[in-house]
Amino acid sequence: MSKIQTNKQPIAKVIPITFARGWKHMYPSYDELIMDNRVPRWLVPLLERLKHVKNFLVNHTQKIVFFFCLIASLAACKKDSLDKVDSIPGLGGDTWGATPIDKWINDSLTIPFNIAVKYKWDQFELSLNKTLVPPKEDKIIPVLSSIKKVWLDTYIAEKDSMFMKKYVPKFFALAGSASWNTDGTITLGTAEGGRKVVLYVLNDFRIKGSPDYKPSDSFNIKQMFHTIEHEFGHILHQTIMYPQDFKSITVGFYTSNWNNVSDANANKDGFVTAYAESAPDEDFVEMIAMMLIEGKGGFDAIVNRIPPGTSANNVTQAQAVNKLRQKEAIVVNYFKDTWGINFYSLQTRVRAQVEKLIK
Repeated sequence: MSKIQTNKQPIAKVIPITFARGWKHMYPSYDELIMDNRVPRWLVPLLERLKHVKNFLVNHTQKIVFFFCLIASLAACKKDSLDKVDSIPGLGGDTWGATPIDKWINDSLTIPFNIAVKYKWDQFELSLNKTLVPPKEDKIIPVLSSIKKVWLDTYIAEKDSMFMKKYVPKFFALAGSASWNTDGTITLGTAEGGRKVVLYVLNDFRIKGSPDYKPSDSFNIKQMFHTIEHEFGHILHQTIMYPQDFKSITVGFYTSNWNNVSDANANKDGFVTAYAESAPDEDFVEMIAMMLIEGKGGFDAIVNRIPPGTSANNVTQAQAVNKLRQKEAIVVNYFKDTWGINFYSLQTRVRAQVEKLIK
């Protein structure tokens, strides 16, 4: 709607009304005309009324002009107004019938865990400054079903369903592509306050048995579950903090320049991944995610691959191995002492589910 300017007084030119052409030059005003005896008496009342009309118009010209401007503006606004707002997508009027996807989400996630999933495209649930694409609908159930098996079901089997109902994020938003950052890295997932999780790269999700599956797809599968375990690890430590001793194991080595470090070089300094170097909290949850997704054998392989010699930061092989083993022990004890969960048993369950999808 256009804004009506009301702070300026309208300017109008008052045009005197002349009733009879023949009297135009004889009388300067209606008052003199009415008082003249030559005016027929039957015409006097009409001239009196015209005089009142003239006086009203002269005295209220600005108000009259403003009134008509207001009416004209309102008419213009009405012409530009949006009728049937409920038909505009994104303003609450877009509706669609429930699909098999919606039924699966409701039966498998919403009813048992109170988890809502938004897979219909909504840019406002994602980063507005990123170029993203919607997820393909044929990926939704395979992705969510796999997440349930690898993440939810394994925690429930090791702990109980009430634990997951209490701490699980209640809202998932899905995107089909990766979220690229200006430094060349990509964001695979985010968590907001333990309530909302955003997952990216769904369109590249292919598991064993899919017509187009190839062994290299296992990387994308593991990265997705890595993201889930990583973000859930944040929820756990933000609820009850891990021991402060963890932060002192590799103190002085955390850096914002982690994206220029390879995982192999990070291992040499006592970190499980390069991203673990970004901050102690990230280090802690990266340990959880890598240990769960790779399994005990996979984590041991990472530790055992650290070559002899020293790193660029003068950390010896023995020191790097010792740092990773200290971190492993703190994670295992944290799960046992804080949450009553046998981490190694959980690790076995998670890795078994991952292998079903990739081998």
